Amino acid sequence: MKQSLLDKFMSRKGLYTGFWIMALIMVSMLIYYTANLQKEVPPIPQTVKSVSGEVLYTYDDVVAGKGNFQQFDLMDWGTLLGMGAYMGPDFTTEFMHYRAEFLYDFYANELYGKTNKELTQVERGSVKERVKQDFKQQTSLLEKGTIYTDASAAAYHKNVAYLTKLLTEGDPERAFPGGVILAEEAKTIAAFVDWSQLVASSYRPGTVRTWSNNWPPEPMIDQDLTFNSHKISLWEFLILWTLTIVVIYLAYEYLFVKDPTDKLEPAMKITKLFRSQNKLLKYIPIVSGLFFVQLILGGYLAHLYTEPTKDFIFSQSLLPFNVIRSIHTQLAILWVAVGWLVGGLLIAPWVADKDHKFPWLVDILWTALLVVAIGSIIGLYLGATGQLRETWFWLGNEGRELLNLGRVWDIGLVIGLVFWFLLIVSLIRKAATNNPIVSTIIWSSFAIATLYMAGMMPVHKIMPNFTVDDYYRWWVIHLWVELTFELFAAGVIAFFTVSLGLITHKTAVRVMFFELFLIMLSGTLGVGHHYWWQGLDEYWIAIGGIFSALEPLPLALMIIEAMKNQREKLHSAEGFAFSAPFMFIAGSAILNWIGAGFFGMIINTPTISYYSHGTYLIMPHGHIALLGAFGYISIAFLYMTSRANALAKGLEWSDRLTKYGFWTLTIGALLFAIPTYMIGIEQTEKAMEMGYFFTRTREAIEGMKMWMWLRTIPDTLMILGGGIIFYDLTTKTFFAKKQSNI
Repeated sequence: MKQSLLDKFMSRKGLYTGFWIMALIMVSMLIYYTANLQKEVPPIPQTVKSVSGEVLYTYDDVVAGKGNFQQFDLMDWGTLLGMGAYMGPDFTTEFMHYRAEFLYDFYANELYGKTNKELTQVERGSVKERVKQDFKQQTSLLEKGTIYTDASAAAYHKNVAYLTKLLTEGDPERAFPGGVILAEEAKTIAAFVDWSQLVASSYRPGTVRTWSNNWPPEPMIDQDLTFNSHKISLWEFLILWTLTIVVIYLAYEYLFVKDPTDKLEPAMKITKLFRSQNKLLKYIPIVSGLFFVQLILGGYLAHLYTEPTKDFIFSQSLLPFNVIRSIHTQLAILWVAVGWLVGGLLIAPWVADKDHKFPWLVDILWTALLVVAIGSIIGLYLGATGQLRETWFWLGNEGRELLNLGRVWDIGLVIGLVFWFLLIVSLIRKAATNNPIVSTIIWSSFAIATLYMAGMMPVHKIMPNFTVDDYYRWWVIHLWVELTFELFAAGVIAFFTVSLGLITHKTAVRVMFFELFLIMLSGTLGVGHHYWWQGLDEYWIAIGGIFSALEPLPLALMIIEAMKNQREKLHSAEGFAFSAPFMFIAGSAILNWIGAGFFGMIINTPTISYYSHGTYLIMPHGHIALLGAFGYISIAFLYMTSRANALAKGLEWSDRLTKYGFWTLTIGALLFAIPTYMIGIEQTEKAMEMGYFFTRTREAIEGMKMWMWLRTIPDTLMILGGGIIFYDLTTKTFFAKKQSNI
């Protein structure tokens, strides 16, 4: 019988071909848009002058200010163009709002001899139009130079005085101790912040929208969402729901159809550990310990979010909010990445059925990663607290949210990742020629090892233009994590579910290729939903949002099928020796869908994203997606390593404590979404009704104090769960007794 076109596509060969075609199309498009980047980014003017000729600041001031902004890690206290941490202000919005307030008073006095508060509604309407004229018609962001009206120049001077006082003396109401940044450094930061205010408030030439696509919402100058965003949101929902139905249909019609001749492979029998695998045991307490410490720091930050004027155990002058947040986020990247390295090194000898020629290379990698971890954390602290002013870029805190490591530690991490890739590929390259699952693991490992370098351009200094810098920063945060790590996850989950006897090899390969196809389709240009506000063109709104929530779906479907097979195996006489690692693999797929899919879809639609950008509404997505999609797989690798050690050495093993740890952590993560979601919804509503400036004030947050205190429950559960996992893994690996032969 002749195959239909759909039948051919859903075959293994068709899905493999479709993946490579989609990969070539998506990567080519990303290269094209990147090549056009310089044509669309907001320029840094050579000078910003008043109309009367006063030079307010220059190109060099903006670049120096960006460097100081990064050096003192202000992006881990407040935000710039909505990107960063939510404790402090959005610097861009504050400068824009305070400029508008100043201009209202200035033109109210000029036109009517009154202050803004004394105006009638009719008078205020005419003043508003004059202020809008100043913002939109008399001020243009141009490379050759920007001219401010004398009124806007005066507003700038007032903003500089405000920010200098804030940064030098601190802001106790928002957990910023002060006493680190010098006045001359603060003035350059003010120039950089004012440039970002020009990005947010002045029209892109030839358009009636700002360089930031009319973000943030500001009622004082009638800056708000355009209908185009509503239209794109509508299409996004229509496409997402349609494709969801299509994916479910294809999965159950083609991917999970059982061939009567297909049989589950027997679960692998582990009777020994190779020398290199045995050396992985020392990674277990380090990785799980870093995870536990990261959770404790998260609890510390949550307390400061709730009571920023009070110390929590330690003085804020000793543990400032922005410093601890940078360490908190970098620890997440470190323990997750190293856990995945453990998984790759564990799998390689099993696939090749032989060990590395020089197993001690695993010790070298462990030592190098330990140096990077310890050195980078010390650097993060010393850099952000102003103790590395001459060497902060190389050894300290690079000050870009989620990519904070000093350049030396960046380079060290890349060397470690490349070394890890070479260790893997040198061992299993032959097996990869006829095994698509292993091929996927190898090439995604290569991508993981190399794509991190996108966030290191230029290597020797900071990127002058924030928009260009942020463009490549998101390459690491999104493409490195949500593309290459997702590819690796698809390959690893396929490998484990087959090796553990939970799903047939044929089904796993088909599902994996289908997942790879969707990841390339959605994950590559899906990075664009981060590009709306930081100075790129409007087309990124449509490009970025459409498919972002779709990619975890087939992964979850494969896990559902594997869970069915696990139930069958548990009820059979065979038993199942790998429940602990599989519990985290299955949990990864489910939390991935909840965090990246469900909560991701909520915030990715342009209409919601416009008002929720830079609010708590982002937190459920970020935390659950990172923990579920990547953290749980890292923990699964640790349990797989520990379980293999127990089987090889005949050690006692019980899943009881593991289950307590898993469910305590998982329930805590899911409960965490409730208060942060409620706070985020309230902030989003305020952004729509009153403008983004008010959303970010402490006054707006104080009304949600009950929900902030309720975070104590999920935070406690997550810390407890992480502690149980750390204790459980350590005792199972190093202190377990030999099994009795009786």
